[in-house]
Amino acid sequence: MDFDDPSFRELLDALHDGVYITDADGITLKVNRAYERLTGLRSEDVVGQHMQALVEQGVISQSVSLRVLKEGRALSMMQSVSQGKRLLVSGTPIFAADGRVRYVVSTVRDMTELLRMKHERDELQQLKQLRNSAARLHAGQREDLLDASPVADHPASGRVFAQARQVAASDVKVLLQGETGVGKTLVAQYIHKASARTAQPFLALNCGALPENLIEAELFGYVPGAFTGAGSKGKRGLLELAHQGTVFLDEIGDLPLALQVKLLKVIEESRFIPVGALELKEVDVRIVTATHHDLRKMVEEGRFRADLYYRLNVVPIHIPALRERPEEIQPLLDFYLAEFNQRYGRSLEWGLEALDALIDYDWPGNIRELINLVERLAVTCTGEEVELLDLPEEMRVSSLDAADDSLLPLRKQVENLERRQIRKALLQYKTTREAAKVLGVSQATLVQKMKRWEQDD
Repeated sequence: MDFDDPSFRELLDALHDGVYITDADGITLKVNRAYERLTGLRSEDVVGQHMQALVEQGVISQSVSLRVLKEGRALSMMQSVSQGKRLLVSGTPIFAADGRVRYVVSTVRDMTELLRMKHERDELQQLKQLRNSAARLHAGQREDLLDASPVADHPASGRVFAQARQVAASDVKVLLQGETGVGKTLVAQYIHKASARTAQPFLALNCGALPENLIEAELFGYVPGAFTGAGSKGKRGLLELAHQGTVFLDEIGDLPLALQVKLLKVIEESRFIPVGALELKEVDVRIVTATHHDLRKMVEEGRFRADLYYRLNVVPIHIPALRERPEEIQPLLDFYLAEFNQRYGRSLEWGLEALDALIDYDWPGNIRELINLVERLAVTCTGEEVELLDLPEEMRVSSLDAADDSLLPLRKQVENLERRQIRKALLQYKTTREAAKVLGVSQATLVQKMKRWEQDD
């Protein structure tokens, strides 16, 4: 095929979507003008280049062409380019007469604006839902706010929400504890919505996401000229903006010691001094906090104030990790797949192998990881069923290993189970020291097992 033929070039350049063509070896043969416009890359930057080299250079995040060549079927995936754009890339194999892949033709569509609009729509929808819930509660129509939850009737989550409902009736201090991604913000929102403060603001601040000076400005506000770069009109802080409502302080363990003193004053006296101000401000606000750290240990190490810890930890609520409540994994998968099917106009279903692999997976990122995965699959899956090969490699490994255990001697099955657990621990914790600690064995034992398996293999 003559890719330099003027008519062919004119045809490609007339298309609104980007087009990217590679040969059977993964070498770039042709791109059109739309691809250059979408990615900011010039034709001469990529033509003649191997796709793997472009990935290694950071020009693109991953290559659909290489996966199509490897699997011999049409595939789609989200791709990031160096300009920060998010692209939906769909690759299709073109077969020769002998059945081998001759070319891969990929179409490229910019999803950045669509994803931004979706994010804004989601925020507006969430705000609308919060307002509707607040209106119902304020009017005395206290419906069960958990009706829409896919796991409300499961024991582990049911206990968490029962505790949250109980503490919502008063302004008692609540400390939510659990790993990142387990849903601490959701529980904090539920406490607010089920409380008498539901009609007032719910404002959140992640103490680990900002430097100390910005945390102070966001939380307490500042007066004009309080510091270099301060706004000429000053700024009201979250404590003032949430008057008669709720302030949720996530990752409270990351709050600097100097600000812990100021927060303690708010809790004890219901007043504070904005940055640069001379006068105290009175405030009526409920404070709910959350952490994934062991605050008691941080107190012992002098990294967290003991008096603040005991003020915040009046009622601790532990939210278990998703791997500790495996019975909730499938209801959550079904719930979010239905939601994203509706959002993206899909009719995806779970394949049995894929579903088994996801149920067996440890979910180190918890519900946040689950939601992100389901949305990605809703966008990138090309068929009507989610197959095992559609899942990331780390989610496939336990399922593929488990399939080899049938009718093996008991000792061999135990060894295979050990291998899978150690592999999962190393994927999650990266070092043998941390993996050995979480598995409850010495580092030496773990390393010895790994060396023995390497020799056996």
